Amino acid sequence: MAMVIKNNMSAKNTLNQLNRNNKALGKSLEKVSSGMRINNAGDDASGYSISERMRVQVRSLGQDDRNTQNGNSMLRVAEGAVQSDIEILRTLKEKVINAANDTNTDEDRKIIQREFDQMIDQIDDNANVTYNGMKLLDGSNNHSVIHPGTRTAFVNQSLWEGTDENTPFTELRDKTGNKLDIQPTDTVTISYVKQGVTYTQDFPVQTPSLIPSLPPDNLTFDILAHGILEPVFQLKTPVTDEIGTDAAGKKVYTADHKPAMTFTATDPGVEGQISGLTFRITDRYGKIKHSANNVLNNFTEQIRAEDPSPDNSIVLQTGTKSNQAVKIGLSDLRCTSLGLKSTSGPTLRISSREFANAAISVIETALQKVTNEATNIGAVESRLGMTSNNILTAQENTQNSESVIRDADMAAEMTEYTRNNVLQQASQSMLAQANQNSSAVLGLLQ
Repeated sequence: MAMVIKNNMSAKNTLNQLNRNNKALGKSLEKVSSGMRINNAGDDASGYSISERMRVQVRSLGQDDRNTQNGNSMLRVAEGAVQSDIEILRTLKEKVINAANDTNTDEDRKIIQREFDQMIDQIDDNANVTYNGMKLLDGSNNHSVIHPGTRTAFVNQSLWEGTDENTPFTELRDKTGNKLDIQPTDTVTISYVKQGVTYTQDFPVQTPSLIPSLPPDNLTFDILAHGILEPVFQLKTPVTDEIGTDAAGKKVYTADHKPAMTFTATDPGVEGQISGLTFRITDRYGKIKHSANNVLNNFTEQIRAEDPSPDNSIVLQTGTKSNQAVKIGLSDLRCTSLGLKSTSGPTLRISSREFANAAISVIETALQKVTNEATNIGAVESRLGMTSNNILTAQENTQNSESVIRDADMAAEMTEYTRNNVLQQASQSMLAQANQNSSAVLGLLQ
């Protein structure tokens, strides 16, 4: 190699190598100090883009989980109010059973009525329970109900399948086909409650027809329906497995899809709701026929009366995309909706034995509505719990995937850092040596 002094190529090459080693050492130092393999887009352009999207996903899933937890907190507030309602209704049933007992005078029943009214008012207070300023059980968060609203439907599946509207009471049979032993000399007493008012009427089993087109005969459901029930109830004829229409406009059928006796309220909505339906069979001596009563009093509410309303359900965003949400519809649990009070104010009356006896069915129906709502709330709480678990699993796996892309392997990076550090020191040493080689030219100038 020629001895030159203008261009010290050995020093130049060594300097370039030193600069490269300095850059590599700087990169290694950055990765080791940050713990990340990718610190900016220049480190790995595609990996950086994928990693950033995953980071957004992880943060979004974290917010989804917080939404789910807040939703569960809200539902626990509603559940507490519903549990209080259940406890109140248990007490109310005790009170009405007490009031139906003739060891109490009508004055005693008036005292019970005052306590009864106070507890009914508490149910309204429970319905106004709030979460973050939002009322929960007053109907303002109801699911969608089609126009003109739903009609109360009472269904009895304890009667023989061959029973229809024209079957005489003397021929009524239970589910297994055994006769109910109702005699022509017996009396049927029917009671129902509408808008807090109790209506009661007696019918002789052997009765003249209440419909001019039918001859006098034994009392039938058809004759009965065209009597006291006609203004408020429609007997579903012919007797089928179809009960009516629910809030979503879908047809409702009996659980076993077998024909059943169904009474449907004439008018839709809360104004037209019937709170209870009670039958009593007594013989000519006034003795109650318990076996027949047990079958005839097995009318249960299968469709609840609700006013038409838009979909006001609470929506909890539980996903990272639009409309990935859980909808929660909370029913109206005010006293008017439960049939315990009329829309004009008066509460259910228990001031006489007959009224108290009819009120038992009303309380049982209200309890069914409230326990159904408790079941709905519990089911959504359970779902939100599973949703939260799923979100946390997705968040964990997404975080793990992002870590694989972006996080540094510290063992490998420390090895690389050590290597670059040694190379840098070697380059510095060799640069000094290259500079010393150029000074050898001075010996020729002496």
